[in-house]
Amino acid sequence: MNNLSLPDADTLIRQLADRMLPDITDNSVLVGMHTGGVWAAEKLHPLLNPDMPHGSLDISFYRDDFEKIGLHTQVKPTRLPFEVEGRDILLVDDVLFTGRSVRAAMNALFDYGRPQRIRLAVLIDRTGDRQLPIAADYAGLALKVPGTQHIHLIRQEDGQLMLKRVDL
Repeated sequence: MNNLSLPDADTLIRQLADRMLPDITDNSVLVGMHTGGVWAAEKLHPLLNPDMPHGSLDISFYRDDFEKIGLHTQVKPTRLPFEVEGRDILLVDDVLFTGRSVRAAMNALFDYGRPQRIRLAVLIDRTGDRQLPIAADYAGLALKVPGTQHIHLIRQEDGQLMLKRVDL
C-alpha cells in the first residue's frame, strides 16, 4: 500500500462545492451516481443550494461490462424526482477513473429525457488511466494513482466519508 495519505473527504467536498457554486442556476439539478457519488452529492447538496432538486442514479444495467460481471448484488433504485428534459444536470461521482461509469450514467439519464447540459463533478479525478474521452468539469483533486491501486470512498457508520487506497 502506498503510504501517501489521501485528503479528508469533507475538505474535498467543500472545495468541490466552492468550484461548482458559481455555475448553479435555477435550472440546475444534482444527481449522484450510486454509491459513492450519492454519498458525495448528499454532502454537496446543502453547500450548493438546499432547495435544488436532487436525485440518485443506478447505472448497473447500463454498464458495458454487464455481461461479463453480471448484475451487482446491491442494485439501488434510481430516484429522479424532477424532469430531466431541458435541465442542467450536475452529475456527481466519487472517483473518475476509466470514464466508463460516467458514459453509462449519461446513457441512463437520456432514458429519462434530454438534458440541456450534463456537467461532471468528482471528488477524485484519477488522471492517466482514462479509456474514454470523458473529463470532469469540477474535481476536488486530480491525482495520479499507480495501476496497482484503487481509491474507494467509504461511508462510516456515523455517516462520515473517508477516502481509502486499496491495493489490487
